[in-house]
Amino acid sequence: MKKFRLVFLFYILVSISVVAQETRIKGNVKDATSFQPISEVTVTIEATSQNTKTNVSGEFEFSLDVPLGEHVLLISKMGYITAKYPITVDEFQTVNITDMILELDTMASQDLFTISLTEDELDNDESGFGNISGLLHASLDVFQRTAAFEFSSSFFRVRGLDSDNSTMLINGIEMNKIYNGRPQWSNWGGLNDVMRNQELAPGLKPSGYQFGGILGTSNINVRASQMSYGGRITYSSSNRSYANRFMATYTSGLLQGGWAYALSMGRRWGNEGYQDATLYDANSVFVSAEKVINDTHSLNFTGIYTPNRRGKSSPNTQEVYDLKGIKYNEYWGWQDGNKRNSRIRDVDEPIFMLNHYWTINSKLSLNTNIGYQFGKTGNSRLAFGGSTRVLTTDGQESFEGGGRNPSPAYYQKLPSYFERNFPADLEFAYGAQQSFLNDGQIHWQPMYDANIANAAQGKNATYMLYEDRVDDNQVSFNSILNGKLNDHILYDASVSYKALQSENFAEVLDLLGGTGFLNVDSFDGVQLDLRNPNTIATVGDRFSYNYIMFANVLSGFVQAQFKYNKVDFYASASVTNTQYQREGLFQVETFADNSFGKGDKLAFTGMGAKAGFTYKITGKHLFDVNLGYITKAPSISNSYTNTRSNHNTVPNVSEEKISSFDASYIFRASYVKAKLTGFYTQLKNANEISFFFADGIGNIIADSGTQQSGRDDTEFIQEILQGINKNHLGGEFGIEAQVTPTIKLKGAGSIGQYTYANNPDLYLSSDRFENVYLGKSYLKNYKLAVGPQQAYSVGFEYRDPDYWWFGATANFFKNTYVDVSPLTRANNFYTDVDGQPFIDYDEDLARTLLKQERFDDYMVVNVVGGKSWKVNQYYISFFASVNNLLDEVYKTGGFEQGRNANYRQLRDDQALDKPVFGSKYWYGRGTNYFLNIYVRF
Repeated sequence: MKKFRLVFLFYILVSISVVAQETRIKGNVKDATSFQPISEVTVTIEATSQNTKTNVSGEFEFSLDVPLGEHVLLISKMGYITAKYPITVDEFQTVNITDMILELDTMASQDLFTISLTEDELDNDESGFGNISGLLHASLDVFQRTAAFEFSSSFFRVRGLDSDNSTMLINGIEMNKIYNGRPQWSNWGGLNDVMRNQELAPGLKPSGYQFGGILGTSNINVRASQMSYGGRITYSSSNRSYANRFMATYTSGLLQGGWAYALSMGRRWGNEGYQDATLYDANSVFVSAEKVINDTHSLNFTGIYTPNRRGKSSPNTQEVYDLKGIKYNEYWGWQDGNKRNSRIRDVDEPIFMLNHYWTINSKLSLNTNIGYQFGKTGNSRLAFGGSTRVLTTDGQESFEGGGRNPSPAYYQKLPSYFERNFPADLEFAYGAQQSFLNDGQIHWQPMYDANIANAAQGKNATYMLYEDRVDDNQVSFNSILNGKLNDHILYDASVSYKALQSENFAEVLDLLGGTGFLNVDSFDGVQLDLRNPNTIATVGDRFSYNYIMFANVLSGFVQAQFKYNKVDFYASASVTNTQYQREGLFQVETFADNSFGKGDKLAFTGMGAKAGFTYKITGKHLFDVNLGYITKAPSISNSYTNTRSNHNTVPNVSEEKISSFDASYIFRASYVKAKLTGFYTQLKNANEISFFFADGIGNIIADSGTQQSGRDDTEFIQEILQGINKNHLGGEFGIEAQVTPTIKLKGAGSIGQYTYANNPDLYLSSDRFENVYLGKSYLKNYKLAVGPQQAYSVGFEYRDPDYWWFGATANFFKNTYVDVSPLTRANNFYTDVDGQPFIDYDEDLARTLLKQERFDDYMVVNVVGGKSWKVNQYYISFFASVNNLLDEVYKTGGFEQGRNANYRQLRDDQALDKPVFGSKYWYGRGTNYFLNIYVRF
């Protein structure tokens, strides 16, 4: 017994000795100004693969496989200046560095570029160019920063992918719209100060919040307790999207009693941006309040309200740009001495969220969130088809009215139209040219005059301004579990649910002097609501279309991450159930049996799996591989052929399938960081729907048996492209070198080949026929219109010890293509009304006509610089940028008009020096500037 006691005592002493002699590195990090602890700071032992993050108390610790000898701790967090602390680690000793500090990066350029991009490039969700997913990943990766800050004004897309392939979260709640899968950036615009804390998982990399998309996951953390203490006042001036911006922000930090709050408000305004008559009127209000109940529970409330109105600008044909320049905008005209834009985008969608944070123990936490978003999105435009119901003496009903298209750039008002139709009388073309040069804008007063004259005769309005409205009510709920088995194994899981009720309708905004607008399609005499025929709509009334879209999305994911000295790897899986259902509130005459009431439910099941590893060859050399396979529901916008008129769905609609792979070599040293990545993504079974007038489809109308006198070759159609496959192949690189303590050189580039990989099925629908199958659209190997497929940047930064700085970049863009028309690549292109090929069809000429347009290569030079001062407890910073310094004129994108649907139509049009229905383009801005000054206290 005595011997046993001696042995037991020996083991106790040995255990105490081992614990006492453990090699450890620990410390804490605080804000240099407020001296408050900073959480989520990344602490890295430089030249090794070991890193950790600080907790809510700003503390960190390394206790496993701690390297001995002299090392450098790298302390970094977005929005702060990275700091380095040299340490010496001895065996069985604890290195304890208390009160390490980080200073806010008063010279950071993040503000500048985020401001300059969010309004036009990001806020345009009506076209495929509304993508700047690189901004989601504006991290320490030099390529991602370059893609966000330098390439985006050229409509560059990371890996050629749309933003619906990335996931945007605020406090763990997804912000992507169910309708089209894209984030609605304007819902939190103008709140830069409180949107800084981003947790980024680029590409297929694992996120602790959600499975994410193939472009990655970004979570904006707006917890009040995790924002640095202090205030900030900012004023900006620009000629890009708005003329002026003012912001004021104050954050309390964590107060005694466990409370914290953050307030921010701002205003952005201007009568005109870079394009003509693009007014901007936006306000922003943000509030976040958090109560830290105890060491395990915390509750945070966030409210975001950013109502904004923006005047749109038009894409134009080259003929129009040649006459009026790249700032020309056809959507406006003078009224009472002011520019009035007929196309206003109005977004008013408040967001409220409640977040509960539960630290169950040191290795397990649960985050539960509920969010509610409601309000409206409106897009105004002019209607010119108003009519009046007339009864003849024998009781027959007819409709009289309709006006001329008020657009000043309507094809029948341009010189090309007269050159084509009156080649022997060129004075008509000259007259049209001079009229367009001298005016070329909407004439508001004649529309008022016409409506007032109608009212005097007891007739309805011919012209009217209305708004396409979407009123959404969406509830989101999720619960996120994050755990740690040990120092090597982490796991995450979540379940989420979203329910959407979306009202969609057209609403009368301004009758322009008229008394009412008849709810009938005057062109066909079709009743747009049979249950209430011949209704006359007045201001505030719904007309034309009226329906509700319901959507429910239930999803869950699980994930495991493994971290070791030489290799890190992860695996993740997800499942999603998505349901859509349309309820029509108007009964459309042409779809009397298929428009009113609730349609059938659409249901989709999406699955996802991804995995990857990072092999650490040495502390400086790493090899990273990621691969994933995802099936996901098509968005609402790509599931129904024409939700405004009926319940019809895309033929053979089913889940999209995405396969993705990337591999990277990473080099990181004290003075040089570089990354080289190769990637391949294949998207299969996608759908796309377009709406436009098409000429030259007489054979289709004949086959449908719906010919009408005077309109046997032209129709407003829905073009449905189903079963699209796309290939995205390419590489990315980024490198930066700190060549001196003050000078940094940087370079980045992307080389891609983004193409259609098959010949998808093509269907046409209209108010006269449904889902007519045209066969294949021969798109295989055509390039995708996703902005420049090659982009390169070289530049430098100079940061002086006296807190002034300057930088410049030269950016090169190649291989930008126009978006081709699927209809002109179908069999209809060479088929006459009788179904036989055109007798004058020339294959060589047809091949030339169908060759995809490639835009000219171009270079854009950007410069930026600033100066910071510290005056007592205040930080003052000024910076300015000039983009496109050399005033380069370049096209950023465009699309073929589908109006010339057959060989003869396209041949005759393209034979003109100025095609009547040439492609429409977007141009980049010329030389433009941004100025900013702020005071932080």
